[in-house]
Amino acid sequence: MEKKQRFKHSVRVPYAHVDQMGVVYYAHYLVYFEMARGELLRKAGMPYGELEKAGVMLPVVESHCVYRKPAKFDDLLDVHITIVETRGIRVRIEYEMTRGEEIIATGYTDHVCMAPGGKVMRPVQELTKLAEFCLPADE
Repeated sequence: MEKKQRFKHSVRVPYAHVDQMGVVYYAHYLVYFEMARGELLRKAGMPYGELEKAGVMLPVVESHCVYRKPAKFDDLLDVHITIVETRGIRVRIEYEMTRGEEIIATGYTDHVCMAPGGKVMRPVQELTKLAEFCLPADE
């Protein structure tokens, strides 16, 4: 089996993201996933804005998150991204969010490539090479 590649992006939890119990509101985990995904695209030389100008949209068609431990205000979280597959018209990205060595949440998003008019298209060549911009999983 091929070794998975990972990309890491850090996020510090702002006070505005915690609920009355003092923990990060559940929907913000998906926002942190999206922030890391956006940074990966930027580092790979294809920020969302440039992809859209080139006529490529990447809507999320499925998302999943498992909440393992609560994140709190001012926690420094690392979001690790693994590009799992680019199969047909879909691109699956997996996430592992950690606080130090603790796993806070895991999840994935499935994306399809679309032209601006809503027509589904095969992933552009640059997207199929995203894993090349990730760090080896053991680093």
